Amino acid sequence: MIVSDPDRFLAEFSAARHPMRGPATARGAFLVCPASAALAAESAQDNRYMDLARVPDPARALQQHAELARRLGADVPVVMFPGDPDSPDGMFPNNVFATTRGQLIVGCMRHPVRRREAARADIRGFFRDVLGYRETDLSGGDFVAELTGALVIDRARGIGYCGLSERCDMQGARAMHAAFGLRLTFAFDLAPGEYHTNVVLAVLAGRAALLAADGFADARVAQAIAQAYAGNAVFLSPAQKQAFAGNAIALGPERAWMSARAADALDSSQRALLARSGFAIGAVELDETEKAGGSLRCCVAEIF
Repeated sequence: MIVSDPDRFLAEFSAARHPMRGPATARGAFLVCPASAALAAESAQDNRYMDLARVPDPARALQQHAELARRLGADVPVVMFPGDPDSPDGMFPNNVFATTRGQLIVGCMRHPVRRREAARADIRGFFRDVLGYRETDLSGGDFVAELTGALVIDRARGIGYCGLSERCDMQGARAMHAAFGLRLTFAFDLAPGEYHTNVVLAVLAGRAALLAADGFADARVAQAIAQAYAGNAVFLSPAQKQAFAGNAIALGPERAWMSARAADALDSSQRALLARSGFAIGAVELDETEKAGGSLRCCVAEIF
């Protein structure tokens, strides 16, 4: 079922109808190394978190990325794929590739520079030939569906939160709802200027949510999601959103990963709420990655 009204969403979101049945976190993760000293000018057209004047330092970006992979390995096995200099946004693979148990999903990207990533034979081959996953390829669709950039998923309940923008339209939301086998998808408009849902919302292991209310076109949407995770919702200020505090992920049941900049932006009460929800904070320096308009969660493609 796909709903777009906040009241309808809350009516559908209940322990009776959508209990926590599936695995809340992934079995593994894969990353793609940064490989370009340039930023993707096409992506900057609708990603206001990018600044083309802030040129990344390739060596420092690689060092930070390697440290990210090492640190995430404390929670799950991490697979690293080489980067492609012709794909500056390739270090954000979660927009292009995602999984459910036994299935690789390939997204349908808005910009040509990102469509090249979807054609990568090595990533497709790894899941097909090494892991034996079947493939659901959305990349040729007449819609836009940028996977877990546009769609934040409560995996434990099978509920998706899909923000509509230039990076995902309603037809794309329907395609992802079917591909991920979701029980319920809440589709809503992001605020003007927002490009991906995972910058304004994170659901951590089905137990807590981070929300930037100004990232939603309708404030009732943010309130409804917060109500669904009653007592375990952290509201972020516009400045904290800009610091990528909403771009977080739990790869295990006891830790929320975010960039060092994001973690530094949280106040003591927000940290205490996450602690009460059972989450320590894992923070990694990613300022070079953030020049490209994404942060830690954007770098992580989950393997279920």
